[in-house]
Amino acid sequence: MKTGQPWRVGMGDMQILPVARHRPPMKRPMWIIVLVSLVTVFLICAYMYPPQSSAACYIFSSRTCPESSYWLPPAPAREYTDEELASHVVIKDILNRPPIQSHNSKLAFMFLTRGSLPFEKLWDKFFHGHDGKFSVYVHSSKDKPVHVSRYFSNRDVHSDQVIWGKISMVDAERRLLANALQDLDNQHFLLLSDSCVPLHNFDYIYDYLMHTNVSYVDCFQDPGPHGNGRYSEHMLPEIEKKDFRKGAQWFSMKRQHAVIVMADYLYYSKFRDYCKPGLEGRNCIADEHYLPTFFHMIDPAGIANWSVTHVDWSERKWHPKSYKAQDITEELLKNITSIDVSVHVTSDEKKEVQKWACLWNGVQRPCYLFARKFYPEALDNLLHIFSNYTAI
Repeated sequence: MKTGQPWRVGMGDMQILPVARHRPPMKRPMWIIVLVSLVTVFLICAYMYPPQSSAACYIFSSRTCPESSYWLPPAPAREYTDEELASHVVIKDILNRPPIQSHNSKLAFMFLTRGSLPFEKLWDKFFHGHDGKFSVYVHSSKDKPVHVSRYFSNRDVHSDQVIWGKISMVDAERRLLANALQDLDNQHFLLLSDSCVPLHNFDYIYDYLMHTNVSYVDCFQDPGPHGNGRYSEHMLPEIEKKDFRKGAQWFSMKRQHAVIVMADYLYYSKFRDYCKPGLEGRNCIADEHYLPTFFHMIDPAGIANWSVTHVDWSERKWHPKSYKAQDITEELLKNITSIDVSVHVTSDEKKEVQKWACLWNGVQRPCYLFARKFYPEALDNLLHIFSNYTAI
């Protein structure tokens, strides 16, 4: 029997165990910590103090930022139609030309009436002594007028029927302008009705209009049913709803603007076709919208946005206040001639009152040179006090 031999451990039988190494302390990535800290602080500040600039709003979302339409890149302008391009070229050329110089500048008084003028005797007194400084044109849409003043004799223009609210009213205005523009001395053109009377003497009105730097075309924005509610999208692309304006038809305009009105066909045709009573359930009145919209689009800085002819709409009815014989007093006329702020009221539920100062070459002055809606019976009382109230 073999005796056991003692077991000896040899080097080959030994397992090499890993020896623990001493490692130096790990260096922390400080630059990452600093960067994360800065970003955190930046985000906290951005939350606590929301950005207001367009650049910041473009990067960050904030409830205090303006709507995107205010800071996003503007939408590219649409391409003009051939008709628009041609129209803009003509209008720009007329506006850039120097006014025709006349050694005998005149005012063109254009009367839009249905028949005889009930205040012709008053106008005769107004014109007396000022020959050569004015011209008279009468458009009678119904009956041939009978004249009692030499200033009105043989001053009738070819007339056609005029229907309230329709484009025929604008046609009559353009017909008067076409006749008045033939006289190169006519430098300012006034549209008046058969119920209009002068509020000042001739010299005052002549100086007021001959030395003004604008045309007096009534123009304001009415978001209500009797304003933008009359707009038709058939007027696109040339006329957008945001440019649709309203105003009284009784204007006073410089010769350059009168020529532009006669040269226009594009915008006129839009109102002829798509602004009429009863169209698509709307009662669009062409003479209340065509010229205000037209001048707002082509030369907004060239008009005063109010009419120099006063009319009282304070009763908020379909028709303005009318004056009878017993209403005619010097106090009434002085009150009208003292008004130096233009007022418009919107037709929506808000009934917003829009007011602006009547500025004449930058100086606030009374707004009105004429007034309308006087009954024929008021003639004698007006003649009686004419010299007193026109001396203002």
